[in-house]
Amino acid sequence: MDAEPAEVRALRAEIAALRRACEEQPAPCVEASRVQKSFQEIHQSDSEGWESSKDPRSQLGHLESELSFLSMLTGITIRNYSKKTENLTITELTEKSIKKVLQRHRLSGNCHMVTFQLEFQILEIQNKESLSSVITDLNIIMEPTEYSELSEFVSRAEERRDLFMFFQSLHFFVEWYEYRKRTFKHFKEKYPEMVHLSEGNFSRCMGIRSARCPGFEFIIVWRIQIDEKGKVLPKLDLLTKVPQRALELDKNRVIEAAPLSFRTLLGVLGIEVAVESLIKLLCAEEND
Repeated sequence: MDAEPAEVRALRAEIAALRRACEEQPAPCVEASRVQKSFQEIHQSDSEGWESSKDPRSQLGHLESELSFLSMLTGITIRNYSKKTENLTITELTEKSIKKVLQRHRLSGNCHMVTFQLEFQILEIQNKESLSSVITDLNIIMEPTEYSELSEFVSRAEERRDLFMFFQSLHFFVEWYEYRKRTFKHFKEKYPEMVHLSEGNFSRCMGIRSARCPGFEFIIVWRIQIDEKGKVLPKLDLLTKVPQRALELDKNRVIEAAPLSFRTLLGVLGIEVAVESLIKLLCAEEND
């Protein structure tokens, strides 16, 4: 029973961190009204639960239900967690005591199909007036995967010791990754003779080939970028592969301007409609 209050505090801190991460911006595939209503309900039950119950077992059960909701909302599931606490120093300065406590945390989990392990240290400094804490060390271990876009981001999160940014950006990266996979799969199934995916279901590139004009091909390269602040953004580029004779006949340089025109189309129509328009353009050539 002595260890349970500490576990409860640790779980509560983890839940607060996840809540701040998922409140930062809405997920692409979640209805805003449903999320807002759920947060209001869970916030109300959280306040009532902590006020009405002082039993650590009841508090732990309440936290488990809240953590289950956040896991469903964010896709982040914590599998294992451990914490060690070490009292460093108690120093007397001008009749004021300063207490330093070092917490070593280890946890493992997954965000949908991406697995991770975290090891981090939190230094707490407490006196009579205030309590402050700071992450002094952060180590992120991820299984080797095909998600090459994550490697640079993980190094940046470790360097900044920004645990909140890691969870938030990982969540939205996975959302965009799943959206890219579903979109490419949709067009592959709808236009099986024209669309091909060089890397299968995990492909970052989608090729569109003209059956009537051999050698004429559009390639859509879809990257998922994470900027310096941890914001996740999709970046789509268009590459063209055409015979030299076609380039010579293109006096208006339409093919040369195609990548820029595609970016403009993305801004006006969105990803799915822009890609469909590109495919239909080649279909129209085949029907002419």
